[in-house]
Amino acid sequence: QVRLVESGGGLVQAGESLRLSCAASGRTASIVAMGWFRQAPGKEREFVAARRMSNGDTFYGDSVSGRFTISRDKAGTTVYLQMNSLKPEDTAVYACAAVSIYRGSYSVKEKSSYDHWGQGTQVTVSS
Repeated sequence: QVRLVESGGGLVQAGESLRLSCAASGRTASIVAMGWFRQAPGKEREFVAARRMSNGDTFYGDSVSGRFTISRDKAGTTVYLQMNSLKPEDTAVYACAAVSIYRGSYSVKEKSSYDHWGQGTQVTVSS
């Protein structure tokens, strides 16, 4: 099994930055991609960013492209989401997720492709 634990959420003002962390434990060698999704009250879960573990390819949602950056540590067990120029519309619960090697084909932008999820961390951006 894989366990994911997020940290780093909080309350910031518009224009400020935050960095979220997602620590993976367990069968981390089985992870082929990790991503971040967010969900605001009353809205669908939205793709934010993802990274393939094999080649480092990164992907971003249209609303965060150019402001957010996904990266990982050298050990490959922690993934970060650097969020700059935050806007009130970025307010949501952010959750990290992982795709298992056993899944086969997948799409990093589709939440249904992810096999493991963290509990989420709240990000609130005030205007």
